[in-house]
Amino acid sequence: MNRIILADNQVIFRAGAARILALEEDMRIVAQCEDLPKMWSALESLRGSVVLAASSLRPELPLLVERAHAVNSRVLLVAENAEQIPDNLTPLVDGVISRNIPATDLVDAVRRVGRGQRYLQRTNVTAIHAADSVGTRVRDRLTPKEMQIVALIVQGCKNKEIAQQLGTKEQVIKNYLRGIYDKTGVSDRLELALFTIHHRVLAEAAAKAGNLIEMKSA
Repeated sequence: MNRIILADNQVIFRAGAARILALEEDMRIVAQCEDLPKMWSALESLRGSVVLAASSLRPELPLLVERAHAVNSRVLLVAENAEQIPDNLTPLVDGVISRNIPATDLVDAVRRVGRGQRYLQRTNVTAIHAADSVGTRVRDRLTPKEMQIVALIVQGCKNKEIAQQLGTKEQVIKNYLRGIYDKTGVSDRLELALFTIHHRVLAEAAAKAGNLIEMKSA
């Protein structure tokens, strides 16, 4: 049984990864941690685990790997889609994946690392090009208001919170979401967030929209 600690400050990615991995009979999510203190605590108490640690938590990798290996655990680093992990740090961890890793590859990565093997996600240029094309088409279909809603969905906001931030009613947001689902081909807010994270072009556009919302509310 692969015991998995999900340590990531992006709740949407944690939820998506948990949903994917929990479907596998040989995997069990034993902890979900949104910050470093909780990750360190889980690491000490849940020995023999595979730790999916997001680089966005800014963990001190040499210390993390040292403490993980001391309790028979292994570290699979989750890098941002466009992030370059320094060459001197990559050999320290047991594996490196990016947020846009396909579900089947995520499962494979955890299994390999759990067996004591190393896993480095290989970039497929054709696949990335295709993904960017899809992301570009969807980005161009969405209106600025819809993009703002997508940005807030990725941040984990509920409809009521989105309505408050955009100065409108909750029912209006629900109406917008139906249109967004149609344009993106997803069926719910979790799928929308995962779809956005997976497509770099769309993720960057959502990030810019989110920054505009913050600037207006400041």
